[in-house]
Amino acid sequence: MLPLSRLATALAFTTAGLLSIAAHAEEPRYNQISLSTQVSHEVAHDLMQVTLYTEAQQKDPAALAAEITRTLNAGLTQARGVKGVTVSQGSRNSYPVYSEKGEEISAWRERAEIRLESADFAALSKLTGEMLKTLKMGGMSFSIADATRKKEEDALIKDAVAAFKERAQLTTEALGGKSYKLVSLNLNSGGFVRPPMRMEAMKASAFSDSATPEVEAGTSQVTMNADGVIEVQL
Repeated sequence: MLPLSRLATALAFTTAGLLSIAAHAEEPRYNQISLSTQVSHEVAHDLMQVTLYTEAQQKDPAALAAEITRTLNAGLTQARGVKGVTVSQGSRNSYPVYSEKGEEISAWRERAEIRLESADFAALSKLTGEMLKTLKMGGMSFSIADATRKKEEDALIKDAVAAFKERAQLTTEALGGKSYKLVSLNLNSGGFVRPPMRMEAMKASAFSDSATPEVEAGTSQVTMNADGVIEVQL
């Protein structure tokens, strides 16, 4: 057991050490500046999506459902026979149609969708044209594949960091500082879709020709943001 004098000395050193650590932790940091930079790259869409649908109306809901199912199954079988095209079922809805006075149900109407996606635009365009003989065009869109987007984002990281460092150095010099310390840095990806120029002109009738129509997929702008805080050393 320590003598009282030695114990008091040890406690004094311990207290002094804790006070020093606390003072250091609470030490104010001056000349901190928040900065933000953004770099971007225009990327061509490499995926095409098409939505087709079948719609009908009958008084007998069971007969209507059977009709829709037959048309839908035939379309799914046809689409699944084309290599490189991803096929899935979309939404399917049935709702009543009321008489003119709205007093009773006069019929039922049902709609079901088939969704197609492919990186082979020519193959999907040809398939779409063939399927439009029995189905209707619901919509067409384009996007960037996940693997393509990741590759572009990875390439932009170095550019974003370089742009941040350049702005940090410029800010330091503008404030008359000698150097700076990096306090924090966050990297966030984003972007927006730039629609194809001729998408408005792309109607379902364009697929009715024997020749496969040309499609303009358009591009998206992939961005990388670098947001951080530096501490300028004067």
